[in-house]
Formats: sequence, C-alpha cells, structure tokens
Amino acid sequence: MSKTESRPFSSYVWDTWNKPPQERKFLTKLDTCLLIYAALSYFSKYLDQQNVTNAYVSGMQEDLGLHGNELNYITTAWTCGYVIGQIPANMLLTRIRPSIWIPLTEVIWSVLTMTLASAKSFSAVVVIRFFVGLAESSFYPAMQYVTGSWYKPDELGKRACIFHTASAFGPMISGFLQAAAYDGLNGVYGLAGWKWLFIIDGIITVPIALLGFLVMPDLPSNTKPNFLYTQDDIDLANRRMEEIGRKPPGKFTRKKVLKFFTTWHLYLLTLLYVLFNNGGNPSSSMIFWLKSFNTSEKTVYTVAQINTYPLPIYAVQIVTTLAWAWWSDALQMRWPPMVVAGLWNMIVCILLAATPVYTHITRRWILYYMTLVCGGLSGLILSWANELTGHDSEKRAFVVACCNTFAYVVQTWFPTVLFPQVEQPRVFKGNVATAAVNFAMICTALTVLALSRRDARRKAREVQDDQLHASGRVSPEDFKPAAKDGGVVSGVVVEELTKSDSVERL
Repeated sequence: MSKTESRPFSSYVWDTWNKPPQERKFLTKLDTCLLIYAALSYFSKYLDQQNVTNAYVSGMQEDLGLHGNELNYITTAWTCGYVIGQIPANMLLTRIRPSIWIPLTEVIWSVLTMTLASAKSFSAVVVIRFFVGLAESSFYPAMQYVTGSWYKPDELGKRACIFHTASAFGPMISGFLQAAAYDGLNGVYGLAGWKWLFIIDGIITVPIALLGFLVMPDLPSNTKPNFLYTQDDIDLANRRMEEIGRKPPGKFTRKKVLKFFTTWHLYLLTLLYVLFNNGGNPSSSMIFWLKSFNTSEKTVYTVAQINTYPLPIYAVQIVTTLAWAWWSDALQMRWPPMVVAGLWNMIVCILLAATPVYTHITRRWILYYMTLVCGGLSGLILSWANELTGHDSEKRAFVVACCNTFAYVVQTWFPTVLFPQVEQPRVFKGNVATAAVNFAMICTALTVLALSRRDARRKAREVQDDQLHASGRVSPEDFKPAAKDGGVVSGVVVEELTKSDSVERL
C-alpha cells in the first residue's frame, strides 16, 4: 500500500470490503467454506473433550466400575494420542491434499467417539480415547497451517481467531447436552444417558466431516479448478501469497530439516505458545470455589448452579478473542494484544492470590470471569508463526505443529502441580505462578519481536546490497526498511524489494 493511499474505516470492520471485486468475491467464497467448516469441526472436538468429564459424573463411573485416578488416566491416554500425531500429521499436509486428509481423519474420529458407547471396561475406554486423540491430532494445527496458506497479514488474525472461538462454545454447551441426553435418552434402546452423549457427538460430527470433503480447500499451490474455485481464483490466490513471500511446499532435504533446529523461530515461538496455553489455569478454580460454600449443614449453590455460573468465563473469552483479532489485523502487528492481555491476566492472578477466599465475594466473582482474557491469543501466535516462517512451507508446518504439541505436553502436568485439587479454591501458589507465566509470555513476545525486526533489517540490507551491486540505481539514503512488526510486514518488504527498485511502493 502506498504511503499516500488512505484506508477506509470499513476495511477495519471487515478487510474484504476494501478489496477489488474479483478478490472480494474469491475471499467471500474462501471464508464461507473454510471458516464455517473449521468452526463447526473445532466445536465438536471441544464438546467431546468436555463430554468425558460430564459422562464420568453422570453414570460412566458406576457402570464401568471406575475408581481412583482412572479418569485422569483416560484423559492422559487421549493426550498421548493427540501429542504423538500432531507433528507427523502436519508434515503430511505438505504432501497430501488437506481436502482429503482432514475430513478423512474426522470421519475416523466420529466412528471412534461413537464406539465409546460400547466400552465395557476401563482398559477399553483408555484404548479408544488414545485413538480418538490420535485422529483429532490432525485437526487444529492443520487448520492453522492451511489458513496461513491462503490469507495475508491484514486478514489472517481474524480468521485464525474466529474458528478458535468455537473452543469456548464447546464447554458452554456440553453441560446442557449432557443434561438433555441423561433426562431424555437414558435407558432408550437399553443405553445409559452417558453413552448417548458420545453417540450424539459422533452423529453431529459425521455430516460436518462430509461437508469437509465438499468445501475444504487444499493449498493454493495444489488446488485444482472445481465447482467452488475457478482457475482465475487459484491464480489470484497464488499471486497473493507470492506478494507476501509465503512459499508453497518444496522438497524435503536433510539440510532443510536440520535447519529447522538452527533458528530461533522453533524455540521461541513454541515457548510463547506454551506460556500462553498455561496462562489461564485459574479459570478452573471457580467451580471449586462455588462448591466450597456448601457444607454438611447448608447448601448455598445447587449442582446446576455450580456447573452453570462459571460459563460466562467462556463468554468473556469469546469477546476478548475477537477483540484481539480485529485489533491485531488493524495494526498488522501481533505483539500488542499479547502484551495487553498478558498484563491484564497477570493483574487478575495477583488479585486472586491477594483476595481472601470468602470475603470480597463480588470482586472474586468478577476476577474469575476475567481469567481467560488470554484464551484468544492462540490464533494470533500461530498467525505470527505462519508469517515469520512463511518463506519455508515445511518449516512453517513443523513450527505450527510443535507449538500445539509441546503446549499439550506441558499441560498434562503443569496445572496438576500448581493447582492440585486439595488446594482448591485458594491455590495461592498456582495464582502467583500463573502471574509469573503471563509475565514470561510478555517477555517472550517482545523477544520474538526484537529478533524478527533484527532479521528483517539484515535481510533488507542484503537485498539492498544485491540491488546496488546489480544496478547501482538505489542509494542507501533512499532505502528505509519498514519492518514495523517483525514478520507481519517484513516479508512484504523483502519480497517487494526483490521485484522493484521503487521504495515508495512500501
């Protein structure tokens, strides 16, 4: 965009409103297909994750004779499958068409989820949950990788966060779905209500998976003309990615793979995502806090109230997720929302640690509702990863998968250590530690910013030197690198400089 070209306000509301007609029509089709499918699929996955706990307390424990920590083992089995499958699945997407692979794994996931209704023992549940996690591992990092293959920096944050908000709707609806299944279907065809919960979840997901076979796009580089996308649309998509330096998949070589581990992107972006993912653990304390008011002498909150009163936490997450996304795309910077959300959550955690549990009730209630203001940063961090590694498609797939993989690896033990059930709802050390985690996330985000700007300056100097050597028409005084966000704009700067000597285009 030229320095003299102004941007209308409508483009900040929705970026396609300021695009040429052909590009606007193309993006509308892409948004309709990709975002609706991604949001519906992600909703069903989070619904399933919450359903296991709901089923456990709604009859599964008694029917299968579960005891002790066996629910934790069931959850761990799912996590193991999820962690093991993510990196290989994301790397396969650079060789296998996403429009086939992602819906196919979703069909498998649906069948496995419904199979849980037939489980008759603890060991059967553990095995099935492992394979459910393995089938699900292909979805979230894969969708972030595919989304990052189609959209420009001023578009990507909103799309990545819009379908991520589905993760907040799942827990909100699961409790109501369990109540409906238990009350309305318990005993139907000889099946307990908790079994119907898994059957319903699988049935919901099958048509979503079939929809994926119809509307899920591949990458711009391997999409073929079809009833949705014309050859002109595909050519436009490839030109758009070329303009920002986002490369299509290339060849795998030993040198390329080893280079993944020699740059800071893998380590700092993964660390940033791990810290974000463990910055909202105090949100789990509200349900224990409400339950702690009940004693053997009196009941302050009913079971229904204990399960429904914390739900606005997810409503706050949805609102802040969308706010961070629109703000980030408007600025074309990823780091400001991370700093603001991190500071906000850090203050919330400090106040929770400092506030007595049973006094200042209103204050504590409000603080709990604010504990997931960082929950929407997932899409922005993975958007930043897509942008910073866009010059190498295989590296981009690897880094995005590593972010989500190691976040879950840490999540399997970190909350248990800092938020043990025996210390709920006070969990003083957990709240203090989470404040420190948010501070570390802010520092990591600023470090990523500094290093990305440094790399952008180095690359810009290399391009400048090459142009000076080749033509002698560009003077050092004319060149001013515009790496205002270390990655979001720097890729555009470098790519444009290789095409033209005109600095004014930047």
